[in-house]
Formats: sequence, C-alpha cells, structure tokens
Amino acid sequence: MTPFFKKLFPIIFKYIEENIQQDTPVVHFETHDVLKSQLNLAIGEEGVSVDELLMFIENQYLKYSVRTGHRQFFNQLFGGFSSVGFLGDVVTSLTNTSMYTYEVAPVAALLEKEVLNKMLSLVGFKHGDGTFVTGGSNANYMALLCARNKTDPTIKKRGFANSALVLFVSDQAHYSFERAADLLGIGSNNLVKIKTDNNGQMMVDELNKEIVRHLEQGKKPFFVAATAGTTVLGAFDPIDEIAQLAKQYDMWFHIDGAFGASVLLSRQHKYLLDGSELADSLTWDAHKMMGATLMCSAFLIKEPNFLKQTCAVGGTEYLYHDEDECYDLGQISLQCGRRVDVLKLWLLWKHYGDRGYEACIDHVFELAKYANQQVAEHPNLELMTPTQSLNICFRYRPNSQTDINTFNLALREQLRRSGKTLVNYAIIKGNVVIRLVIVNFELSKTDIDTFFANVLSVAKTLS
Repeated sequence: MTPFFKKLFPIIFKYIEENIQQDTPVVHFETHDVLKSQLNLAIGEEGVSVDELLMFIENQYLKYSVRTGHRQFFNQLFGGFSSVGFLGDVVTSLTNTSMYTYEVAPVAALLEKEVLNKMLSLVGFKHGDGTFVTGGSNANYMALLCARNKTDPTIKKRGFANSALVLFVSDQAHYSFERAADLLGIGSNNLVKIKTDNNGQMMVDELNKEIVRHLEQGKKPFFVAATAGTTVLGAFDPIDEIAQLAKQYDMWFHIDGAFGASVLLSRQHKYLLDGSELADSLTWDAHKMMGATLMCSAFLIKEPNFLKQTCAVGGTEYLYHDEDECYDLGQISLQCGRRVDVLKLWLLWKHYGDRGYEACIDHVFELAKYANQQVAEHPNLELMTPTQSLNICFRYRPNSQTDINTFNLALREQLRRSGKTLVNYAIIKGNVVIRLVIVNFELSKTDIDTFFANVLSVAKTLS
C-alpha cells in the first residue's frame, strides 16, 4: 500500500494548492455530451490497475469537477475547504464504522452525544435530544414525522387515509417539506404556503388567517415551520410571533435552520434566532455556515425520549443488547447503517472553539455587507431585495434596451462557462437575479472585488 499512498498524496496536495492559485478555473466547463465523450466511464469485465484509477482521478475526475474550495465559488450555501474537516473525513473512512451502536463506534458515539448536547444548549433545548441525519431535507422530514406521531400516536402502527392534517410553511421555505408531506402520507395538497413580505419573511397575520380558514373546513392544523435563513434571500422568519400562534393552536413548531442556525455562535448575530427555545425541533446544517464538509446535518428536538419513541421498532435484538442503550444511537435514527459525520464537526469545533467560530461567522457577515455596498455603489448593479444575512440578490441593468432577464441569464451562463466565477441565479417575482452567497471563511474583500470585476467584465462583452 505504501507506493499507492506515495502516488496519491501528491495528487491531493496539488489539487489543494491549485485551489488558491488565481489562474485556476473554478470549473473546466464542458457540456454533458462532450464530457461524457471524453471520459472512459464504462466498467468492463476485467479490472484495471490502481495506477489507472489514480490517472482517472487526477486527469479527469478532479480536472472537471467543480472546485468548491475555490475563492470564486459562490454557487451554493456551502463553500471553502477546511484541512481539519478533511482530516475528519479521512479518519472516518479509515475507521469505516457505523453509528448504530456503541459496540462498533465507541468514541464516535461519545462525540456525537457531546456535539449534539452543545447544539441543544445553544438552541435552548435544555433536556432535548438529537441525531445526525443525511442532510437538512431529512432533518425536516424527521420534524414532520415527529409532529405527525405526536398529534396522533396511533398513526405509527395503524397508518391513516384521507388525512385531515394540515401543515404550514412560508412560500420561501425549502421544497423538502412538500416532499416530506408526500412521503409521510399527509399529502402535498395539505401543505399550505404562507405569503411572505418584501424581505422574504413569513407574514404572521396571513398564517393566522390560513389556520382559521382550515379549521373552519374541518381540517387539523398540526405543524408550522419557520425558516431561519431562506435558500434564496437568506431571510429569517419572525420566530417569536410564529411560536405564539403555534402554541395558541396546539401545533408542532419547527425551525428550519439548515442555513442560519449557526448564527447562534455569534453574539452579534444570534438575535436572528431569538425565540429558538420556543420551538419543538430544529434543523441545523454544519456543512453550511460552519464550514464542515458535506454532509453534516443535525436534527434537534426539545422533548427527551421522543426520538426513540418515534424511530424504534421491533426485530432489532440482534443489534441492540441493552448494556449500552443510551449510546446505541441507531435507536433514535431512521437509518440503521449511518456514517460518522460528527468527527469532522467535533474536530472543527475543537479547533476553532466558540470564539473562533464566532469570528469566522462575523467575518462572512461583514463581507456580505461589503458586497452589498459594492452593488449599491455601481450604477449598473441593482439590489433586488434587502440583504439580511449572507445572500446578496442583485442584477445587472444594461444601458441598452435588451431584456433584463435575458441579459442576466446570459451573464450568469457566460460566467459559468468561463470558469472564472461560479455563482447561481434565482427568480424573484418574475425577475432573474444573481444570487451571491458568501460562506467561505477564507474569503477576503479582494475576492469580493474579483467577483464583481468578473461580473462587470462579462457584462461589458454582452452589452
């Protein structure tokens, strides 16, 4: 194995070093047809050598993959590269264990309990529980599952038909709620999307009207979700006000903090989650604003022991033997086999500490303000919504009579194909906007300047 690693490590080192070089593209863009023709993807009857595999990794896979650690990658709600997080992933694969029992994952089970208790404390769930899941979507699914079973404990065994249950989310909420309603048999027609204001925040008076309307129809409102950091606008719903309505109507109150829950680590910005302790559950993606590698998501719940009540079933005696019951974490998970996602987060948190993370989060918020200022000061750039966190939604206004939406779609596509900058777009009230998301801790104002220079350069060629 030693010759193998001697060849592998230089490939890794080269890739990491290239990420910070200015002339390295974020992506070597090719259409899927062209790329497929260039890659030898077929699996034959006979195997190939390890050297051939390393050549594929270096010269094809890494070459054409998007460099999410690049300082011009602004495409998603995650970005950057952490050597400490990478270490966690390497050791996780090296040990190759699963999180279902203390017997096979003793240190990992202790770490997961420790990290979850830390997160629960920050949210305000003093005696709560939690589990790591395979992404924020699955955490939202868990919330809806718990709420369903809490509303009617008999559903778990008898199932139901013609459900009268109704859930409420904002019209800016993540699509995972609609998918969860489908999977749980509640039905996507029983998901009600509440209007948001110009900031993208749920309008609580509209929520109240919809709850009353559905009660009058004989429905059972049972679940409402606030979003703490919406996908497009980065908006934070009014948690306190939604919590009051949830209590008034005896509804499960969930916070989708997949993106924004990490602000709890910042004394300056944690006000955005004021009232989080009033929720029944919360989603938290550490692979977003905490810089962990994908995936690193937690589902947190206020009521102790309810996760086990919800997830545990019979026929597991072969696996769970009672002696380590409180650390047999498979009992509070929908999965049996589950990757050790906690190690990378524990290593990162141990490395940064609370204050180090606070400094990082405050830093990216300051960069978002700086980017917002860059838009405001340029005559051809237009801010499309107020910047509330780390999402800056803007567009370029050409001097010509060109259709603005068509122009901005072309602008974004040209940026993507150039490899100089990768940034996404969204549609807000019929308008195409460039959605700049700043989450990479390693970014500086120079990187933001480079981003806007690239945008303006491409816009000039299109004008």
